Amino acid sequence: MIAKINFADTDTIQKLFDLQKAAYQVEAELINFFDIPPLKESFQDFQQCGEEFFGYFIDNELAGAISYTVENGELTICRMVVDPNHFRKGIAQKLLSALELHNADCSSYKVATGRENTPAKNLYVKNHYKWTRDIEVAPNFYISFFEKEAKR
Repeated sequence: MIAKINFADTDTIQKLFDLQKAAYQVEAELINFFDIPPLKESFQDFQQCGEEFFGYFIDNELAGAISYTVENGELTICRMVVDPNHFRKGIAQKLLSALELHNADCSSYKVATGRENTPAKNLYVKNHYKWTRDIEVAPNFYISFFEKEAKR
């Protein structure tokens, strides 16, 4: 089940924060870069991130989440996390599809991921996101940017 996460529910937010740490630790190892901002974020900073979240729940347990912001009709995906115990179950795909469906009035969708994060890049390309550029954000570490125009 996919549901909007209520940031007033501290218990769920703590679970989301812990899930995020576990998921981004796996990504850090995959891309060999350990300064991913969510890994360094405090719980208090996380609570004040200003992003909207959808969670993917299996038997009432949080198994994945996606967050985003919308500005001037452009949606930016900020975080996509899946519990490592639930990798390769299609959860990221389901979250991405639900996010786009829920925000069908947006003019475009944008996302960035580590250039070496092949699973994430493949997910976005499979969903018709177009690579726009790579930017070096730390010595020898690049972020790949993708964008998708909404169907109108």
